[in-house]
Amino acid sequence: MKLKLTVLVFFTTAFFVNAQQRPHYTQYVLNNFIINPAVAGIEDYWDVKASHRHQWVGLEGAPVTTYVTVQGPLRKSAGQRENATTIKSPGENPRGQAYWNDYTATDPHAGIGFTVINDRAGPLNRFAAYGTYSYHLPIAARTSLSAGISVGFQNMSLDNSKLDFGSGNPVDPAVASSGYLNKVRPDISAGLWLYSRDYFIGLAAQQIVPSRLTYADEMVKTTEGRLIPHMFLSAGYRFLLGEDFSFLPSTMIKYISSAPVSFDLNAKLQYQDFIWAGASYRNKDGYAAMVGVNVSSKFNFGYSYDITTSALNTISRGTHEILIGFLIGNNYDDWCPRNLW
Repeated sequence: MKLKLTVLVFFTTAFFVNAQQRPHYTQYVLNNFIINPAVAGIEDYWDVKASHRHQWVGLEGAPVTTYVTVQGPLRKSAGQRENATTIKSPGENPRGQAYWNDYTATDPHAGIGFTVINDRAGPLNRFAAYGTYSYHLPIAARTSLSAGISVGFQNMSLDNSKLDFGSGNPVDPAVASSGYLNKVRPDISAGLWLYSRDYFIGLAAQQIVPSRLTYADEMVKTTEGRLIPHMFLSAGYRFLLGEDFSFLPSTMIKYISSAPVSFDLNAKLQYQDFIWAGASYRNKDGYAAMVGVNVSSKFNFGYSYDITTSALNTISRGTHEILIGFLIGNNYDDWCPRNLW
């Protein structure tokens, strides 16, 4: 006998409640492009980032997020700037005060980017792919403004074999064997990014086009959910602490309709162009510690560990996130980004 089920699990996941429907990233401070499409092409090289995040280790069906991003300028800067970072004299910081005194705004140019994300949580999976276009303009001697848009799709799927309603409510074998239910929806994001030598301010809107989402077949019927827009406001400032250290505090405020405003606070301390350590706080969620190293002018690596302060801390063994980066076409041999931190 065929069984029609109302899949209540949707009300406990971020896809179908009025809460964040996009995955969390602790190390977005190393790849602001994953949040804001206006960042595409901000440096003079192609930046490739790959990240894997395992959230709430120890909790069955906990979110696992993997992404790859590629972004860069359509053409190199027309200006020839001195590259102090190419020569790394022992004991000297190539990014000291003299380097930043010579900072100038970018040349007008376009950037492009590509993003692929897979986000899995229990029986739900979201696969998304986007193409991005941005344009950067100088608006003052040391200040630039960029705007960007990402257009793509997201495929939301439900694995019936992973549905679990508790020991007292076994799932009919016919339901469990009915396979995957899939829905494909268009997805658009847009953003602005104001940046200079000492600061950045960004505003991004993800999932701009709201849409209804429901799954149904002869075996499984689900409650109807909504994909709703997400707003992100980012800001950060750079402090030089002598010649060798930079202190980089930043914040991101997230707004989603019908949900409380949330925010992240981040702090990053960097030694020369080589190594850095940081910490992050997400309100009503937890804390994180981060470390990273710029192995060379072609490769960098970051790791973060989150501890949740919510009720999940009784069963969660924390959250692990790794990020690796490759700098392609880095003709100036920069070990560290000039406009992103």
